[in-house]
Amino acid sequence: MPNHPHRGLRSAGVALTLIVAGSGLAACSAGGPTEIRFHLSKPEAIPYFRDLIAEYNSSQEDVRVVFDTSSNLQAGFLRGNPPDLGLLNYNMEMSRFMERGALSDLSDMPEADRILPEVQDLVDQYATYPGRTSVLPYSVMAASVIYNVEIFEEHDLEVPETWDELIEVCDQLQAAGVTPFYGTFKDPWTVAQGWFDYTVGGTVEVADFFDEMNELGTEVGPESPVSFESTLIEPVDRMTLLTEQYTNADAASRGYGDGNLAFAQGEAAMYLQGPWAFGEIAKTDPDMELGTFPLPMTDDPDDLEVRVNIDLAAWIPEASDHQAEARDFLSYLFQKDVMDAYNAAQLGYGTTTDAAPVSDPRIVGMKEYFDAARFYQGASKAIPLTIPTENYMQGIVTGASAESILRTMDADWARLALRQ
Repeated sequence: MPNHPHRGLRSAGVALTLIVAGSGLAACSAGGPTEIRFHLSKPEAIPYFRDLIAEYNSSQEDVRVVFDTSSNLQAGFLRGNPPDLGLLNYNMEMSRFMERGALSDLSDMPEADRILPEVQDLVDQYATYPGRTSVLPYSVMAASVIYNVEIFEEHDLEVPETWDELIEVCDQLQAAGVTPFYGTFKDPWTVAQGWFDYTVGGTVEVADFFDEMNELGTEVGPESPVSFESTLIEPVDRMTLLTEQYTNADAASRGYGDGNLAFAQGEAAMYLQGPWAFGEIAKTDPDMELGTFPLPMTDDPDDLEVRVNIDLAAWIPEASDHQAEARDFLSYLFQKDVMDAYNAAQLGYGTTTDAAPVSDPRIVGMKEYFDAARFYQGASKAIPLTIPTENYMQGIVTGASAESILRTMDADWARLALRQ
């Protein structure tokens, strides 16, 4: 392992000497540094990590990090040539590499000891590999209802904490000529990420539900103890009530970009999107005062939780020939000041015991819930991609029968379990 002192993030005056590579083996040129390939999946974060790579490369002479933002990850694993270090959004598809033992054990690293247990548990909800801690969460994104603070104040509205209070707020807004929610149903992912995930997550324990669904496998159906149709019909019915009665009339033809612009122009009081939308909204109105709150789906405020996803998580493949060097760069990335700066810039929540608390007023409304581990991973992300959940949910909010769609999802689940 290279022997050099780690340094925090300095001013961006370091000369850029990295190679952007889409493929190729990490190599060690004669007499030169060992090259390791670092794969990043988040386009918005490229400038930040490009500067970090440049600084790391200039801080020592043993390792040269090559930035890879475009290679095919699955193909790399299949060819036995994956990147030496990955920092990616962690979801069920990525977890397949872990459960097959393709990712090395990082449990002996000091960085593993700093991860919040409740955040590490989010990884284990998708898959585990016996005796290994193969993935270290780097950043968590929390998402909930975004609301226009000025509109709420203008109409003397309090942030709702129960379902009845939410309906009352919607009715008061409509009576005042204000659209309660802006819907963007043209883009199916926005329906799944916001409307479906928030309503389900506010009603059922998502992790427990999918544990039972996985246990039942081919037995999921009309008579099973849990199912999409029997367990999720209540939140989905409440979802359709909101989308039918309290959204813009043209929601079916509006997409994500339309929603950001319309919300920035004050065309609705609430918007079901994640923190990634804040930057887009700010392009139109950088001074708009925004806040967030969990969507209340029951009449018990203790049921309030926020949706989270592991924005970025680090792993090192077993197939890497340069695991020691990759670990060294991982340690560099996991320095407190480096992680804090990333989360502050991207409006993320820290994953470590020493992470700086969030302070941006746009997301601080979710802090008490995150700190108390009152969060869930979106239900739509726990369903295999071979089941077209996003399109199913888009169908429901544009008029299809919720019962019929959920019954179809049960059949899809059982059929997929049989094949596996």
